[in-house]
This record gives sequence, structure tokens and C-alpha cells, in this order.
Amino acid sequence: MTILGQLTLCTLVSLCLSVSAFSQGGQTLFGDVRVTADDSGAVVPQEVTLILRRVTEGEVGRQTVSSRGRYRFTNLKVGDYEIVVEVEGKEVGRLQQVTVGGLSNSPYGYQYDLDFKFKTPSIPKGGVISAADVYERPEATRQIFNKAEEAVAKKKYDQASSFLKQIVEKDPNDFQAWTALGSVYAAEEKFDDAEMAYERSIELKPTSTRASMNLGRLRSTEKKFAEAIEPLERVVELHPDSGDAQMLLGECYLQVKKGSKAIPHLDEAARLGHPEAHLRLGWLYNAAGLKEKAAVEYEEFLKKKPDYPDRAKLKEYILANKKSE
Repeated sequence: MTILGQLTLCTLVSLCLSVSAFSQGGQTLFGDVRVTADDSGAVVPQEVTLILRRVTEGEVGRQTVSSRGRYRFTNLKVGDYEIVVEVEGKEVGRLQQVTVGGLSNSPYGYQYDLDFKFKTPSIPKGGVISAADVYERPEATRQIFNKAEEAVAKKKYDQASSFLKQIVEKDPNDFQAWTALGSVYAAEEKFDDAEMAYERSIELKPTSTRASMNLGRLRSTEKKFAEAIEPLERVVELHPDSGDAQMLLGECYLQVKKGSKAIPHLDEAARLGHPEAHLRLGWLYNAAGLKEKAAVEYEEFLKKKPDYPDRAKLKEYILANKKSE
């Protein structure tokens, strides 16, 4: 999902046993962080940034820790939280259902250990440049476009951007080349240039959803959630069966605290094959105090993801809150 990497959360430990935990002035949340490489041989980042968000308030703290270190947040209010994991400013993972309050397994606070594998994804075949939106370009630029595709396949993005800029200089109306140029800029982390290229493509052909989707995803990655909504709304209007767009749009509405607008998009995303949408809906309903509805969403999520690492905790929540039939 991100340019830099993706986390598969393997162990999310949350034990609630015996002792009430209070630090001076509030609650304490802490845990060990262990990051290892997956089978692809990815290079493990030396540091990760953990961002703590309270369900009803948004971000309440952040800290950077070693990939084999320990985090600690203090003076917290009782409530439900989530931890967002970032590497070099890009979100690569998220831990939900972090509960602070009640009983704890430690006299020092509430312990949630993070043990995960880090994976650096390769660009999908034809990933940056796609023929999904066909543009009938003349022979003079067709050969240059082919060279750009070859450069992307070899991850030579500087060469690819050079070729694509030659194309749009010769033919400013080549919306597909503008979209491809935006994606190459994004791969190079030239995000302002990427936005400009995507916007130019959309201006040339508003009915082509690839540039709009890429622009929405880019802005979301940059935490520009409000700005991401417009291009994503365009995508779901033109292609309501896009599960990726529905999921991302629902997430953006959640991040700008418009839960009522997020719900229909997350419902569609779940229907279109995104089980994680059930998890987000459960999080939203729980925050609103609608625990029975949250339990239903969590149950649907576990039906589709029975191997979820924190299954036991969700099952406990379901048993406690689902209406007996």
C-alpha cells in the first residue's frame, strides 16, 4: 500500500489480568518492539515512529524508537486507542483495539508488545505505467513511451521521468503519459511534482480514473486526508465497484472525523472484498458506543480473516457485546 514498505503484524499481545495501572497524572501504555525481515530479505529499518491516536480525539503523542526497542506513552486518559507505525514518514502498519483502563498485566501500565515482519514490496508488473487507459499516441512518442516502460521495470526512475517529460513536451495532451509521470515522481518521492502531473492528467481526461485514484492515494499517504477526498469521490462516482477506492475514501472520512460519511464507503469496501473494512467499522461503532453493531462487524471480519493474530481479543469483545439470538 505504501511506497516504502508494508508491515504484517504477527503478534499483538494484550493481557488483562490483575492490577490496576496508574502512572502519576494518568495511565501508561508501553511495550516492546521487535522488527525482523520477512523471507524477501528486506532490510529492516533501524527506527520506526509510533503515533498514538485516541479514538475520540485523534493524535495524542508520537515517538521514534529502535526497531528492537521499547515505547512508552504516559499520562493517558482511559479509553480506546490505536497505534500507527511509520517508517520515514510513511504509514506501514496499524494496531487497533488498544484499550487503556480497567485491569492490567503489569504494575507499570498497560502492555501491548509489537512483533512484526517488515517487507519491502516490489513494483507490480507494469506497475507504474499501465495500458488500462489507452491513449492513441503517434509513432514518434510511442517508442519513447516503450523506453519509459523499460526504465520503470528496471527501477531507473530518473531515466523514466526523462523519457516521459519528452513525451508531454511533444504532445501535452497525452494524459496517460502525465499519469505515468506522476507515478514515477511519486516513486522518487517528488510528491509536489507528482500531484501536478496527476492534476494535469485529470484536467485532460476527467473520466479516466487512474490519475484520480493515484492522486487520492498519494495525498492519503502524505496525511492530506481532506484533500484526498475529492479525487476519490470522483473515482467511486465513475466506478462504484472499485473496492480499493471505497476503502480509501472511507478511511479518509474517518481521519477527518466524518464517521457518518465513512460508513457507506466502508460497507461497500467490505462487500467488494476488503475484510479490513469490517475492522474499521467495528472501531467506529465502538467509539460511538454502538457496541452491538461493533460486535457484528468484528464477527464478519473474523469470518473472512480467521487467522487474525488478535482473534482472541475480538472474540472476547463479540461474546460480551453481541445480542444473543
